[in-house]
Amino acid sequence: MTTSHALAPTTGRSPFASLVKQREVPVASALIVLVIVTTIANPLFVSPQGVKDLMLNATITVIMAVGLGTVIITNNIDLSVGSILGLVAFATGTVFNAAPGIPLVFVFLIGLAIGALLGAVNGFLVTVARVPSLVITLGMLYIYRGLNNAWAGGQQYFAGDRPAAFGRLSVDTVLGIPIITIIAVVVVVLVAIFLARTRPGRDLYAIGSDDQAARLFGIKVSKRVLTAFVLNGTLTGLAGVLYASRFNSVGATTGTGLELDIVAAAVVGGIAIFGGSGSVVGAAIGAVLLTTITSSLTALGVDKFWQQAIVGILILTAILVERIASIRTARRLRTSEATNA
Repeated sequence: MTTSHALAPTTGRSPFASLVKQREVPVASALIVLVIVTTIANPLFVSPQGVKDLMLNATITVIMAVGLGTVIITNNIDLSVGSILGLVAFATGTVFNAAPGIPLVFVFLIGLAIGALLGAVNGFLVTVARVPSLVITLGMLYIYRGLNNAWAGGQQYFAGDRPAAFGRLSVDTVLGIPIITIIAVVVVVLVAIFLARTRPGRDLYAIGSDDQAARLFGIKVSKRVLTAFVLNGTLTGLAGVLYASRFNSVGATTGTGLELDIVAAAVVGGIAIFGGSGSVVGAAIGAVLLTTITSSLTALGVDKFWQQAIVGILILTAILVERIASIRTARRLRTSEATNA
């Protein structure tokens, strides 16, 4: 009798109702509405070239939002991702300058290794020093940026300094989809599977919900948090290599300020800023939404100030919605416990 009573609400819920309650649905709906409204005002917005530009503009942000999303799920943050991207992007230009004929696969491996190393440094400091990740990674933001400034100085690498095959990654398409966008989609799928279908991935949610309870259940919290930082660094390294392919130049200022956009994408996409819930799919959709907002407002001739203001409003709205949802969930749990008692 007790089991039947507990299962009744779940089995009675329609698939449509379950779908509507998914965190990704409101973000995806907002994206669709935005595209429709902008297209009505400016039909060229969804021209073949316009759609390609939208995908290219979102690619780097999507990959980085997925990486940072895994860290935020553990109730941590990494504010150094923009600086890591800048270091990897400049390192990519340096590699091509030193060895013009190097196979592209080695360039990607070098970028991934640098990103993973820098992410591991962040994770090690957070887990060993037990200092809030906000403080640690804010400091590392300036350290990594300082290293890039010292290394690059006034030097820049331009599109002409890289092999043509590398530059074509952001030009060539498969079924109309840019190659680097396909790479981003593969990343989203693989990380989503890791979080949803593997024990280490599910542990990250448990840590974000309550790290003390996670320790009592035998979860190696420090190891899992370090894994999240390494994964984030690795994906940021990948984004840094693709950035060097996508844009015309890389230098000391590459990636400056990008970390705030990535945090915004993850939060707007439904990942709780205090950890424990959300998905990287939502983070990816949030990244697409934010980049599309910028493109949409530009197409409509709206001043850049309002673009930034709208992004800020979206962040605050996402946090408020998450907070309200948490309070309602807590109330339902208390009511359920009182009823069962």
